[in-house]
Amino acid sequence: MDFLSIVPPIVAVVLAIVTKRVLLSLFISIWVGGLIAAGGDPFEGVGITFTWMKDVMIDPWNARFLVMTALLGTGAAFMFKTGGSDGLIKMLDKKLTTNKRVQLLPYILGIVIFFNDYVNSVIVGNASKDITAKHKISREKLAYILDSTSAPMATIGPVSDWIGFQVSLIAAAFAGIGLVGAEPYFVFLQSIPWNFYAILCLLAVPMIIAMRDFGPMAKAEHRAQTTGKLIPDGSTPLSSVDEDLGEPFKKEGSVWNFIIPLVTLIAVSVWGLWFTGGGAEGKSVMEALADTDVAVSLTWGAFAMTLAGMIIALFQGMDLKTCEDTILGGIRTMLPALIIIVLAWSIGIVTSELGTAEYVVSATESWMTAALIPFLVFIIGMFISFATGTSWGTMSILTPIAIPLAYSFGGVDLVQIVIGAVFAGSIFGDHVSPISDTTVMASIFAESDHIAHVNTQIPYALIPAGIAALLFLSYSLIENSIVMLIAGIIIQFVVIRYLGRRNKQKYMREEKLQA
Repeated sequence: MDFLSIVPPIVAVVLAIVTKRVLLSLFISIWVGGLIAAGGDPFEGVGITFTWMKDVMIDPWNARFLVMTALLGTGAAFMFKTGGSDGLIKMLDKKLTTNKRVQLLPYILGIVIFFNDYVNSVIVGNASKDITAKHKISREKLAYILDSTSAPMATIGPVSDWIGFQVSLIAAAFAGIGLVGAEPYFVFLQSIPWNFYAILCLLAVPMIIAMRDFGPMAKAEHRAQTTGKLIPDGSTPLSSVDEDLGEPFKKEGSVWNFIIPLVTLIAVSVWGLWFTGGGAEGKSVMEALADTDVAVSLTWGAFAMTLAGMIIALFQGMDLKTCEDTILGGIRTMLPALIIIVLAWSIGIVTSELGTAEYVVSATESWMTAALIPFLVFIIGMFISFATGTSWGTMSILTPIAIPLAYSFGGVDLVQIVIGAVFAGSIFGDHVSPISDTTVMASIFAESDHIAHVNTQIPYALIPAGIAALLFLSYSLIENSIVMLIAGIIIQFVVIRYLGRRNKQKYMREEKLQA
């Protein structure tokens, strides 16, 4: 394919940012892709557009994911209606007395819930959105914290479905080049220190919390602190529990009404990941995670969460009609997200059919040298993942290309560096693209306007991304990931501190002029 293959994702991103209407922007970009695929025929283009949308909805994995997302909404709805969310706030209220402590709550929870990025957003968002609202933390800031810990943590955590998937890609690439004597899982572990973006991204959150916001996020936080408006005027959050569900059935609910469904979700999901991967048949944990059915496992967990919440509600005296209304209200909170996810998947089909990723890779292959491979792989991964909105898709595309290329240039030592670069670049797009499902999930469970979340997050993400690119570019001079990582952390600290101080001085000047 030619340059036209990258037009649809560019249209999606640009229109979403300019118009702030993500649904319309995504649909137009899919239609543009349909026109390109149809050779300019408008009628055939429309037909192709709706065929793509139909195909993503009937895909078994996607269909289960849509059901799972709806069930996560119903489970969260029962947490709210039974008073579990209010009980959690009251329990934490005495300990979380400052804004910085309140912001550290979703960050710490995001580190702890490392086994799946979707579950991370659900749990952390529901646990922290009310208490952050009480302390006037903007929804954009909460969405940033959720988004910055979900995918980055899942890709380097000790055990997760992400790691199982990544190891399976590495194993397939090793088999393709006939590499023996290198255990894929241990090579993956060796690649973690080279995943500069994910690590720096995780560390950027407490740095920003401890120091000061800057850029669009500073404006969002200033608005929230001075006016109490958690979202910008004229914006629309992807979900609002209060609007969709009304008042809690039990305002004086116990924190256990939050904890029990949460533990049920985690326990059943983890068991499902192990069981569907063949853990009961004697497979090791990593083998099971590599073969697991994520959609089925998380759907079981989400259903169990909803069932636990409903049982608690019935014990509280909630009648069946109110339970049914709660279920419908929970699905209603997820409806905008479900539509966006379908459209985002459709963009994925557009880029696949038009050969977007293949075009990007082929356009840059001729530049490759041993010294530049990690840097170029990282940059290509950033672009593909941002344009397509999928980290797993980017990993699937780049891993079988990058590993043989690295092995031919520098052997196993360069392979582990390039693996880190592949995953780092893939995480960037998953983190900041407006058409990424995890970015959408962060907006949902923070109750943030989606485009406001994207606009405020991008400057924060570009700092670790820029530093990671610099480190990959200079790897051949240092060749020690720990030394480079320490240097990167120091640079990031200095940059964030400088930008925070400059923003503070800007506000002080404005206040003097107003006085």
